[in-house]
Amino acid sequence: MTQRKFSRGLMIALIVGVFGLGYVCGSMTERQAEAQMGGLLEKAGKMGGPVGSVAEFGSSIVEMQDHITGLQKNLDTFKKVQSSLTGK
Repeated sequence: MTQRKFSRGLMIALIVGVFGLGYVCGSMTERQAEAQMGGLLEKAGKMGGPVGSVAEFGSSIVEMQDHITGLQKNLDTFKKVQSSLTGK
């Protein structure tokens, strides 16, 4: 009975140890995922139908974000000029 409990405990410890070692090794060699979306929206936009319209909508959102970023930079520049002129 004691031999059986010991062997069962040893087997469970071995399984847990192998799992833990695999988890540690796997997490050390994990690489970050990168999406390679170059040209995907343009290709999907040419497809037509619902996929094409969604792709066109997505590319227009990206263009709007670029414009908003540019406007934000201009606004920051104006705020710097205003603060230098008013001395605030």
